[in-house]
Amino acid sequence: MPLIDTANAFIELFAQPVRAVDSGSLAGLTFAAKDNIDVEGRITGNGNPVWRRAHGPAAAHAPVVARLLAEGAVLAGKTHMDEFAYSLMGTNAHYGTPLNSAAPDRVPGGSSSGSASAVGAGLVDFALGTDTGGSVRLPASFNGIFGMRPSHAAIDMGGVVPLGPGFDTLGWFARDAGTLARVGRALGLAGEADFSVAWLPSDIWTGVDPGLAALLRPMAEKVAARFSKTVTDPLPIVGPEERSEVYRFWQGYDAWKVLGSWVEAHDAELGPDIAARFAAARSISDETFARVDATRRDIARTMDAALANGLVMIIPTAPGPAPLRDSSREMFEAYRQQALGILSVAGHAGLPQISMPAGKMDGGPVGLSVIGRRGSDGALLDLVERL
Repeated sequence: MPLIDTANAFIELFAQPVRAVDSGSLAGLTFAAKDNIDVEGRITGNGNPVWRRAHGPAAAHAPVVARLLAEGAVLAGKTHMDEFAYSLMGTNAHYGTPLNSAAPDRVPGGSSSGSASAVGAGLVDFALGTDTGGSVRLPASFNGIFGMRPSHAAIDMGGVVPLGPGFDTLGWFARDAGTLARVGRALGLAGEADFSVAWLPSDIWTGVDPGLAALLRPMAEKVAARFSKTVTDPLPIVGPEERSEVYRFWQGYDAWKVLGSWVEAHDAELGPDIAARFAAARSISDETFARVDATRRDIARTMDAALANGLVMIIPTAPGPAPLRDSSREMFEAYRQQALGILSVAGHAGLPQISMPAGKMDGGPVGLSVIGRRGSDGALLDLVERL
């Protein structure tokens, strides 16, 4: 029976799904790929029609796609995304907004919007996304599903259109922890769960909406109970506003370096939010980048040291449920900046993070996250699978 896209999740739903083998660790599972990831013979559209018209079909699968196919998974199609992956809300001025099946009146989150939507709607078993500032973790929280951002550089980024290479990672979504872990193992993220201390940073937990903290606390304590010790020390790094600012300038500078010349040369027709973001990125000076780079390096060093001795951090994934679809641009931007204060902790330090569904607030799903030291991806997947 052909798959019907009931969620506006796909930019291209293949008439003949792509398969390589009939056996393997992922045999029997279907998946989708975000439209900034190469699939042989298909155009990688990157969320923008000008980009799509300017590029021909990919000559080969991205290594991550080839590996999943070699493990027996079947590729159903390419999913919608925010333009150039440069947003967190899941809206696209050219292609519309995929459905958040868990909260249809709310945005699905982005930039991996279609991938999250496809998994949330049950159209595929798992889906690939990319996460620069939170583009897997935030949609996972918004759609009430699982989402993994691996350690930076843990998965080959070949065949993926970059946004900010210093933050870019390949991640994925699933509706259950078993499938999330199964995909991670197929991608080589093996490991034993060797965490011994649960860390619930007091500044993050007191910095979010009290109702959200109260909702998530029982699940956080359930996770913490698996360990011999719980600590609540605040994060030993700069606060959320500065973390967000450092991310915005560092990633914007990086984005303009890799995409700015193409945007200028093609006079790309951008949605208003994305156009404003690129305009801001263009104006970031070398001096500003040097300043925020020093802060980012300090965050990474400090977080490496803080997580070195078996700690696993447990925090809210996002400030709250997804904004309503009809929210103003100003509301979307305010939410984005608040979310980056939380999401950028793992991003700045290149840490693996998994968002797990943890309930609903005001009718919208919210997620709880676990974060481990760099390279602890397999252990983190084992932990979540065993909860």
